[in-house]
Amino acid sequence: MDNLNRIPLNGLRAVEAVARLGALSAAARELGVSPGAVSQQVARAEAALDRRLFDRRPGGMVPVAGTEDVFRRLHDGFAALSAAVEMTRRDRAHVLTVSVAPIFAARWLIWRLPAFTRAHPDIRVRLDSDFALADPNAGDVDFAIRIGPGGYPGVTSERLFDQLVVPVCNAYWAARIATPADIARVPIIREPGAMFPWDVWLRPEGLDRSILGDGPEFNEASLCLDAAMAGEGLFLAFETLCRDSLDRGQIIAPVPRFHRAGFSYWLISARDRSLSAPQRLFRAWLREAIAEAGLGTGRMPAGAG
Repeated sequence: MDNLNRIPLNGLRAVEAVARLGALSAAARELGVSPGAVSQQVARAEAALDRRLFDRRPGGMVPVAGTEDVFRRLHDGFAALSAAVEMTRRDRAHVLTVSVAPIFAARWLIWRLPAFTRAHPDIRVRLDSDFALADPNAGDVDFAIRIGPGGYPGVTSERLFDQLVVPVCNAYWAARIATPADIARVPIIREPGAMFPWDVWLRPEGLDRSILGDGPEFNEASLCLDAAMAGEGLFLAFETLCRDSLDRGQIIAPVPRFHRAGFSYWLISARDRSLSAPQRLFRAWLREAIAEAGLGTGRMPAGAG
C-alpha cells in the first residue's frame, strides 16, 4: 500500500463522493465543506494520480469513460473503512442491534432476553422489529434473524433451526379430534398470506387439503393463534409462534406432531466483517437458548397434547 502515501485521502474521499452523488454541491454537503474545497480536493487527487477523472461541464462533473472500476473500488474501500469505524464504536459502546421479524421477537425472543441481560449486564441489546430484511453490511445492524430458504447473497448466514408447523386449537375443539382425519370436523382458521400451505402438515399424515372445512380468516399469524385460543377453530401454527403457548397450556396440539414447512431460521451478519465480542456472546447464548427450547427438533412441549 505504499502507493497510497502520495495520494491525499481527502482528495480520494472527494472523488468518490462526487462520482456517487453527481454534483459538487451534494458532495460538499456530505463532506461538510464548500463546493470550492471539494473541487480543489478533486483537482489535487487527479494531479497526484496523473489522470483526469471528470469532465467539467456546465451541468456538473461527469466521470470520464473508463473510470467505472476506479469509482467502484473507491466506493467499496470507503464503505469498508466506515464499517471498521462503526465496528469499533459498537465494541466500545457494547450495544448490539438485532433486526428480527416481529412475531419471532414478540412470541419467543423477548421472553428470553432477560437471561442474556443477566449474564451480560454490560451489553445492551436493541431489537429492530421489522419484516424487511436489514442489510448488516450497512448501518448499525449487527445481526438479522430471518426465516427463508437460505442462500442470501452478500452476507454471512448461519442456519439456526428448521421451521416446524403443527395444528393447534383450544380444549373444546381438541376434544373432537382423536385422529388426523378428524380435522375435517372442526373449523379451520386461515392466514391468507402464510408462508406455507396446510399441505406441508397434511401430506406426511397421508391427507390432503380437501378435508379442510370453512372458518375465519385473519391477516396476521398472531391474530390467528389468539383466535384459536378463543375457540374460533384449528390453526396451522409455526413452532416459534405457538411453542410457549403450548408449554403453558394456553393452546393444545390435538395431533402432537410437528412437520417441516420447508424453511429455516437464519442468523445473518456482515460478509467481510469479523464478529465483535458482543456479537460472539449473543450468538453463543442464542444457540444455547434454541437448544434448550428444542426448537426445530420436533420435540413437543410437555403440555402440548
